[in-house]
Amino acid sequence: MSRVVEIDHPLIQHKLTILRKKDTGSKDFRRLTAEIAMLMCYEATRDLRLQDTQVETPLEVTTGEIIKGKELAVVPVLRSGLGMVEGIIKLVPSVKVGHIGIYRDPELEEPIEYYCKLPVDCAERDVILLDAMIGSGRTASAAIDLLKEKGIRHIKLMCLCIAPAGVDRLQKDHPDVDLYIASIDKGISESGYVRPGLGDAADRMWGTK
Repeated sequence: MSRVVEIDHPLIQHKLTILRKKDTGSKDFRRLTAEIAMLMCYEATRDLRLQDTQVETPLEVTTGEIIKGKELAVVPVLRSGLGMVEGIIKLVPSVKVGHIGIYRDPELEEPIEYYCKLPVDCAERDVILLDAMIGSGRTASAAIDLLKEKGIRHIKLMCLCIAPAGVDRLQKDHPDVDLYIASIDKGISESGYVRPGLGDAADRMWGTK
């Protein structure tokens, strides 16, 4: 069974509370999303592999550690996942970035892929899938299916708010994928939004309706 890591660091929870406020504008919404993602990335990358290297300090030669090999790629789910990328790039400038576009058909209620562009060496990397909001988990599960079809086997998922139904589905569909979450919210509204959630995170992030 996958690990579910709800990151309750005070800085993350403080910023998430401001993000939830309905009068938080797009500029601040994007900034806070990036900041939360950066803080969450510390926990999600805790198990990156290291290798020894020699460095010369102003005083002497010593042994230090650096990240080993081609380690990390992030793949945001369009559109809300895009807002999480900036914070991670600031923390890990060498990270490769792919993109997945999936929407839910309103009649069939099934996820439909419309775009996928990944780094050519993505299968050699640890991949963090980014999605700001997860309700039922169908879209996120379909995105993970797509990554696995591309040969990627080391996958984590990072999101800001998720409904319990989304946790259940992802653990059932992908027990090998660990989840890093800022908040497990209480449910899903009749219109399909996570409650209390953030509303439509993508529209709030990019100033669209």
